[in-house]
Parts: sequence; C-alpha cells; structure tokens
Amino acid sequence: MVEIACDESGFSGTNLLNSTEPVITHASVDLSRAEAVELIARFGLSPHEMKSGQFLRRPGAGEMVDRFLAALRDRSHVHVIDKEFFLVTRIVDLLLAEPTYAAGTRLTQHQRPPAVALHRAGRKAGHDWDDFLSAFVALVRRKRRGPAQENLERFFRARDALARHAPDDAVLTALDPARVRTVLARLDDDDRSIPPPLEPMLPALAETILHWAAGHRQVLVFHDEQSALTADRLTRLGQALPGRPLAGLVMVDSRDDPRVQVADLLAGVARRSMTQEDLEEGDAGGHGRQGQTAQEGTG
Repeated sequence: MVEIACDESGFSGTNLLNSTEPVITHASVDLSRAEAVELIARFGLSPHEMKSGQFLRRPGAGEMVDRFLAALRDRSHVHVIDKEFFLVTRIVDLLLAEPTYAAGTRLTQHQRPPAVALHRAGRKAGHDWDDFLSAFVALVRRKRRGPAQENLERFFRARDALARHAPDDAVLTALDPARVRTVLARLDDDDRSIPPPLEPMLPALAETILHWAAGHRQVLVFHDEQSALTADRLTRLGQALPGRPLAGLVMVDSRDDPRVQVADLLAGVARRSMTQEDLEEGDAGGHGRQGQTAQEGTG
C-alpha cells in the first residue's frame, strides 16, 4: 500500500478552451505528514504562503525551485494535460470508440495516433480549428447544449470546414452523424458508463494511480476537494484500472493536510515552469519526460 496526496493547478472546469491556462498539472507526493511539515518549514513557508506564484516571485526563486524538486526526487509525480489535445482525444474516444473510464490514458494508446495526427493538422487550420473544437464542446456539454439538432449540424459544418485543410484525416473522415446521435442520446439518458466528456481530472487521476501502482501496489489517495471526483465515478474508474489498484480516495481540505499543500505547490511550479516549447516538443502532451520529478503527458 502507498498513500499519496494530490492536487492540481490550472483546472478551469469544462472551460477547456481558455487559452490563458493551456495546461493542467496534476501533482502527487508520497510524503508523510511529518515529512511534508519539515519540507514546508525548510523553505520558510507557512501554509498560507504555499502558492506557486508567491514562491516563484521570491528572491533566488530558481535555486529554491531546484532545491524543492531535489527534495522530492523519487517521491513525487506530475501529470501534464494539454487541454486542447485532451479535447481531441475526447472526440476520438467518445465519437469513434466505445467510451470507457480507461479512455485518454495509457490503457488506450492505440487510439492516440489518430488523435495526434488530427491535432497536428488542426493547429495549422486557424479559425476553422477553433470553430471545430468549440462546436464539439457545445455538442457534449452536459448543462444544456441548446437544441441538439442545431448543435449536431454546427459540429458537422465545422468538421467539413476543417476537412478542407486535412481531407485525408482519418478522424474527420470517420465521424458519422448517426453514431454521434447515438452517443448524444446516451448522454441525455444519463448513461453513467460514459465518463463525463469534458472532465480531464478523471484520466489524470487514473494515470497518477497507474504510476504509483507500479510493482502491484494498492494506492490510497488523499486529494484536495474536487467536485468532479464523485463516488460513482471513482467506483467506475477503479473498476476500469487493471488489477484494481485504487484502494480508496479521501477528500481533504488542503489547509488541513501539509502533504496536499506540497502537492499543490509542486503542481503550480510545474505548470508555471512550462513553456510553449515544452508543449510543442511533447506534441501536445503526447510523451513522457523524466526530470527531478517524474512528469508525463496526456490528452
């Protein structure tokens, strides 16, 4: 059994097209409470100062960040989600495959190549790309999307406009109105076997659990309060992971748990330290990278 504490940075709910926050970082640590308290004190921080913006504005911040990451070597993990690429994987997972709680994780890597190809082609298409992603969000947003037929027509008009830039793209070609209507009907009927289409925290948590479960360990998660992680969703997520490594999840207030405070700071430092070059090098989060703390990319 391993106990981990988790928090995120950059989460914006279902507003995944907010360009000012292009990524979400989901950080986890396996520190004890005493170790977390000692680490916080080592940097002269109080629980009220455990925010990455304040930390990074301190004199000598670069050196302090290096020391902070070194202290967490082999005791932490950061999972990076590119919001735009996440939407592309949702299109593939939801509209072209049978959606499951394993979707968007390493367990469905065979679905990643067409998503990467579409993302690369789409980013060159300017406004047509933006319109396509916006139409998808409107189509699957649970709090009502407006008249379903209008949203469906808008989505396929946007698909056709984007296809002019990428006429041979496998995803755009395979999208079928009848299939999409079937998926929308299941969403409208509250089919809970389908993961929420615009909720990136679930695959992020799945990847985090899979990381810490290496060696056939059970993982007990302490997580900052997060409304997306409902009991029903966690049950379905746990059943979807091989070996069922999720031992349980406890919601905590970060102000009451120094381990979560450290995870929060790590998530913020990781997010604020990322550059556009990092995203482009990683092909929108399609690769893993090892550093002083482990980092992974996902969609």
